[in-house]
Amino acid sequence: MVFAGVTIAVTLASLRVLETSHPPNYYFPPDTIIPGVLRGSIKTSWCEWKGEARYYSLVHRGKAVADAVWTYLNPLPGYEALAGYLAFYPALTEACIVDAELVLPQPGGFYGGWITSKVVGPFKGESGSTGW
Repeated sequence: MVFAGVTIAVTLASLRVLETSHPPNYYFPPDTIIPGVLRGSIKTSWCEWKGEARYYSLVHRGKAVADAVWTYLNPLPGYEALAGYLAFYPALTEACIVDAELVLPQPGGFYGGWITSKVVGPFKGESGSTGW
């Protein structure tokens, strides 16, 4: 994960979450993110499967992006493993990389999926997918 010209997170222990009509999201253990780059946000959202998401802004080297990271502090049953892990919107960072491949962000801006050449759509967020 690259932000403000710096690799701010690297892990071999991410949790890969797949949802219907989405490319995967990768959730990073909190200790794999360099200290001081996350700032708490007042934003929250609700996922019917995972529960309440809380957001963080990325701040580093004079650059800031609001609500670029989310986490589930108390996920709903079935998703307990995600507790405290952090996911990044690839469109709000400089680069996200999986297996040496640069990730494309999931279209639409609302979802945070990571698209690589090994993942094939159609994906929620693309034009015409509003009713999915």
